[in-house]
Amino acid sequence: MAFLTDRKRATGLGSAKSGTEHHWHMSISSYALVILTPLFLLTFGPQLGNSHEEVVAHFSRAWPAVITGLMIVVGMWHFRQGFQSIIDDYMRGLTRKLSIIALVCVSYGLMAAGIFALVKLAL
Repeated sequence: MAFLTDRKRATGLGSAKSGTEHHWHMSISSYALVILTPLFLLTFGPQLGNSHEEVVAHFSRAWPAVITGLMIVVGMWHFRQGFQSIIDDYMRGLTRKLSIIALVCVSYGLMAAGIFALVKLAL
């Protein structure tokens, strides 16, 4: 912290200009997951072992579909943010850039596939 100017120290911006924002996003998504995970388990857990028709009927209702959709989106967002910080810490150069690009593609692809499957199941 000795190399920060008074203004940067006051606004919370370090040399990367995004550390505070990244930490804030991770904190918010983790708080959301603390709430969403039990709700998702209470929604999804009882459906294990049921027939396909019962599961489709259950996820056709609004509440289970919304909870599952939020869990997919927030969970994958939190995964991307956390894994990106690991990549930032341990990789350098072109490998780091390509890894972040692959991570973003995979996380958004899984998000889209999960939401598509949920919509197809609910409709």
